[in-house]
Amino acid sequence: MKTFTHPNLETVSLATVMQALADPCRQKIVLALKDADGQGLACNVFDLNVSKATASHHFETLRSAGIIESRWEGVKCLSVLREKELNQRFPGLLDLIAAEV
Repeated sequence: MKTFTHPNLETVSLATVMQALADPCRQKIVLALKDADGQGLACNVFDLNVSKATASHHFETLRSAGIIESRWEGVKCLSVLREKELNQRFPGLLDLIAAEV
């Protein structure tokens, strides 16, 4: 199984986070994870209407920007929003994204 790396949010710039959130597909992922209230969601539950490769790219972009954290649970890859950390580092950002949709 692939192992995931997650950056320390203190090392992630606002520009990196904003670039990752600029894509509507990634916004959709973030909002669904925000609504999940900390519960990990498998990538196959998102209705993204993109290929598996493109979906994987979107999840990797969000992970690299420190927005989500992913882990393996059995054969499922679950992702969770790093909401508490994001709110500490970039106060109000997630609320702003949610208000824009």
